[in-house]
Amino acid sequence: MYVGTISFDLLLGDVRSLKQKRSVVRPIVAELRRTFAVSAAEVGDQDLHRRAEVGVAVISGDAGHLSDVLDRCERLVAARPEVELLSVRRRVHGDDD
Repeated sequence: MYVGTISFDLLLGDVRSLKQKRSVVRPIVAELRRTFAVSAAEVGDQDLHRRAEVGVAVISGDAGHLSDVLDRCERLVAARPEVELLSVRRRVHGDDD
């Protein structure tokens, strides 16, 4: 069994309130969940208007499949025009850990 996590540090565009921030972040989290059947949530920077941290977790029996899903999640977030992807942190834990 392999567990993979990836977190995205995002800079939001023209956002002036936490309500506007939610209107940008929620669709991204929902699309990640719906498209890839992963656990996803906003996990950091909740009190900042223009920054967001989104985390994703995946469990798989195959390390290759896990890596593929994390890669596709990263591409989806990077392709969103309303956010700028500042950094990505990825971790994979296997049975050996």
